[in-house]
Amino acid sequence: MAKQILNVTDLSMHFGGIRAVDQVDLDINEGEIVALIGPNGAGKTTFFNCLTGIYNPTQGDIKLYQEGKKEARLNGLKPNQVTEKGMARTFQNIRLFQKMTVLENVMIGRHCRTTSFIAGAIFRTRHNRREEREIIERSYSILEKVGLEKHVNDLASNLSYGAQRRLEIARALATDPFLLLLDEPAAGMNPQETKELDDLITKIRDDGLAILLIEHDMKLVMSISDRIFVMDYGKKIAQGTPQEIGDNPDVIKAYLGEAADA
Repeated sequence: MAKQILNVTDLSMHFGGIRAVDQVDLDINEGEIVALIGPNGAGKTTFFNCLTGIYNPTQGDIKLYQEGKKEARLNGLKPNQVTEKGMARTFQNIRLFQKMTVLENVMIGRHCRTTSFIAGAIFRTRHNRREEREIIERSYSILEKVGLEKHVNDLASNLSYGAQRRLEIARALATDPFLLLLDEPAAGMNPQETKELDDLITKIRDDGLAILLIEHDMKLVMSISDRIFVMDYGKKIAQGTPQEIGDNPDVIKAYLGEAADA
C-alpha cells in the first residue's frame, strides 16, 4: 500500500467575508500524480498558497510525512521553511531571474540545501569551494533531465516560453523535494510544448517524486493523473480517478462541460 506523504484536513482560507477555500480535504501518496482542477476563481491557487506558506490558513491542518523524519505540520511556516521540509512549487506566472543564466537560475534553487556561511563565501574556504562545485554539478544534471543542458550559459530571458516553464520546474527540483507542486504548468504552451511537459512530469514521477498540479488543459490532466480533486467556489465537490471525474455530473456542470467527452 502506498504511503501517504501529504494530508490536508478541513483547510479554510477566509478574506473577510470571502471564503476562498472552505473546509477542503486532500491527500497525496508517494509516487502519485494528483490534479486539482476547477473553474477560474475556484480557490485552487489560494489552496496552493496555504500549502506553501504564502498564506497562513484560517483553519485546518497541513501535514507532511517524509520517510525517516518526524511528521511536519506546515501551518504557520514561511515559504523557505516549507521548501526545506521537502515541498517545492512553481507559479502561474513565470518567476525566473531573467538576466541570469539558465545554470544560475537552477543554482539559486539549490542553495537551500547548502551549509556554507557568509564567512566561507568571503574567504573561499575548502568546504565552500567543494560545495560550490557540487551545486554546479547537481544543477547541470537537473538541466539535463529537463532538456535544457544546451542552454546552460544562455540568459533565462532568451529561452522560448516552453523552455522557461521547464526552467522553473528545474529550479524547483534543485531544492530536492519529494513533493512537487505545479501551478498551471501548461498555461500558454503550444501542443508540442505540452507533449514535452507531459513526458517531463511522467519522468519526474518515475524518479520517485509525487506531484500535485493545478491545470486547465483537461487532455493533459486526464492523461497523466492518478487521482483528481475538483474545487468550485472554494469547496471540494468531487474526487476520484480520471474516469470517475469525467463521468461525474456535478463536475461536468461546474467545470468540464462538453469537454468531459474530449
